[in-house]
Amino acid sequence: MSDFCTNNLINPNWEKHGYIQVYTGNGKGKTTASLGLAMRALGRCWKVLIVMFLKGGDDYGELNSFRNLSTEISKNLNIVQAGLDRIVYSDNKTPEDEKEIKKGWELAKKAIQNDEYNLIILDEANVAIDLGFIDIDEVAQVLKNKPEEMEIVLTGRNANPKIIELAHLVSEIKPVKHYWDTGIVARKGIELSLIHISEPTRQAE
Repeated sequence: MSDFCTNNLINPNWEKHGYIQVYTGNGKGKTTASLGLAMRALGRCWKVLIVMFLKGGDDYGELNSFRNLSTEISKNLNIVQAGLDRIVYSDNKTPEDEKEIKKGWELAKKAIQNDEYNLIILDEANVAIDLGFIDIDEVAQVLKNKPEEMEIVLTGRNANPKIIELAHLVSEIKPVKHYWDTGIVARKGIELSLIHISEPTRQAE
């Protein structure tokens, strides 16, 4: 494994341009898609930052997986949780929620401005913006001025039109059919343990 970071497939010169991606919509799979992208990037030795907005606590299968990556891969990964261990809706948000989320945004903003990573995933950033925890105009300005080669992904429902306009790729995941509708509850290993959305319409992402 010692030479898998030295082959010519890793971001050759003609591909050295980073884009802004958005995964939004009411369907399941937005965070899942972004974490798959993180694993792909780590496999090419990219430096990756994942900021998990609105997600505190320790009961996440993906965190368990990331903790057990090889040293050679995990040295390029930084995961920051920016939220309390509870579900946040528009009618129960608190100053403590805002404090944690703003702390995460300040860290992400600094990482973008200082060009510290190749890929930055702002998980549930769309929801944090929609709930009023993060200023949309500030986010838009930071994204506009991101480093040329940096890839940035924003996930979550209700993506702001300003974010959609800035993005180079927008995927809207729509719920066509879901086993929850038959009464099946969220399952560890398949769904996240918690999901934080604007309205209490789903239990897990």
